[in-house]
This record gives sequence, C-alpha cells and structure tokens, in this order.
Amino acid sequence: MHLVSFNVFRTLGFPDTTVLKPEHFLRHKPLLQEADWVLFPEYWQINALVHGLKCRVFPSIASYRIGHDKVEMTRAFQAVAPEHTPWTLIEANGPQERDMLWDTMALPFVAKLPKASMGEGVWLIESRADWLKYCDRTDVLYVQEYLPIDRDVRVVVVGDRVVTAYWRTQAEQGFYNNVARGGQIVTGDVPAAATDLALRLARELEVDHAGFDIALVEGYPYVLEFNRLFGNQGLGQGSDLKDAILDYLQRQSRPQDPDGPTEPTPLWPVAV
Repeated sequence: MHLVSFNVFRTLGFPDTTVLKPEHFLRHKPLLQEADWVLFPEYWQINALVHGLKCRVFPSIASYRIGHDKVEMTRAFQAVAPEHTPWTLIEANGPQERDMLWDTMALPFVAKLPKASMGEGVWLIESRADWLKYCDRTDVLYVQEYLPIDRDVRVVVVGDRVVTAYWRTQAEQGFYNNVARGGQIVTGDVPAAATDLALRLARELEVDHAGFDIALVEGYPYVLEFNRLFGNQGLGQGSDLKDAILDYLQRQSRPQDPDGPTEPTPLWPVAV
C-alpha cells in the first residue's frame, strides 16, 4: 500500500509514504494517481485531487465538506439525529433576522461563527450588547440553546471505530471546554451514550476521521460539533491513532466480505 501525505506531522512513522507540499501537488500528478491513498490534503485541494486526478483521499470527502462549516455540519446533524442536536437557528445577518433571533432565544444562549475551531468564534450571549457585538462579526447568524454543562466528551473516531474518548472540563474563565481555551482533560469512564452517538453520526455521515464533541445533560447526549483535524493532547504517547488509520486504510483497500462482521468493536473501553 503506497501512500502520499500532505501533512508530515499527522503521518509520522507511516510506512511507504511520500510526503509532498500541498502547493506543489500539480508537479506530482502521476505519483498521486498511482497512490493507493492520498492523506490529509488541504481543503482547497480536494476537488482537484478527487474529481480531477481521481485520487482516493483520507479523511473522507464527507469529513472535509461537512467539517468545513458549522452551518453545514449542524444541518447534517439535524438531518440524521435531530433528537441529539441542540436547538439551533440559522439566518442571514439582516436587521429583521437579528431582532427575530433576539426575541426568540432565551438568555443565555450561544452564538457561533460558521468557520472557527478550538473555541474561537463562540460566544455566550448574556445581554443585548453581547448580541450586537456578535452580529457585527459575522455574515451568518448561528444561535444555539445553552446547555447547562461544565464539561463535555471528546470522542475520537477513525473509520468505524472509537480510538479514544475523554472528558474535557471547563476552563477557569467558564463556558469553554476546549483545551486550547484552558479546558482540562480528564481520563476515566466515558458513558457509552456519548461514544455510541459519535459512532452513529460518523457512520451515517461517512465521516472517518474526527473528534466529536458530545455534551451530556442528565445523561442524555447532544452533539455539539466535530473537528476533522483534532488536537492530540488527549491521545497519549502511543501509536493507537496511527495504527487505527493504517488498519482502516488496509481494510478499505481490500474487497469487503458481505457476510463479514458489521459491528466493529470500539478500540476504547467505555462505561455501560
């Protein structure tokens, strides 16, 4: 299995892997067309690689397209698991829409920029001033009910398996659970409800490399978002992620047995 990677850091130690710079990809068209898999291209390369050069890419096209925009992501969640999606309203940023959303949402509520990660572009709206400040920062209004939580679960999915799952507790400033914003990682038992929901969403949406953020309210899971390129702070120092990716690519490269197992066992133990 010959691989081409556009991200040296995410493919360290991968066997038989050629690393290229994204900006030079058109200089290597024969190499890309002959590769079994093209790994971690930039978002702007996807159409040229998949539709132009007919490359097989990892993460999947769905991982890129759905994961690129919170608006598209939320609509995908609402399509396949509306009962596990926080109440969310999305509107164009016009005067009437601003007033309508402000009158509709109960304080406090959450507002987000469509394209942001690591806790950036997310606000807790507690006043009219907060709301107007947010409205001045975005073209699309994205508002969501506030869930009364002080932690969430990050579930790392590769292919059709959970590689790891852990809690992220709230930062000292409050509200944010993102490690990049001061949240803390807590290992230990993670409820099966969280990992089951992440796996279900990954399978139904054909997302094969993601860190899903799942909130639990009195034990009931809600999906907040997923990150296609998640941080590695909670992954430990082992090779679990690399092994999971290589195993998945190998399994996807060979013909599938229609009578084979349909429910792979999660790699990470969870509480029942």
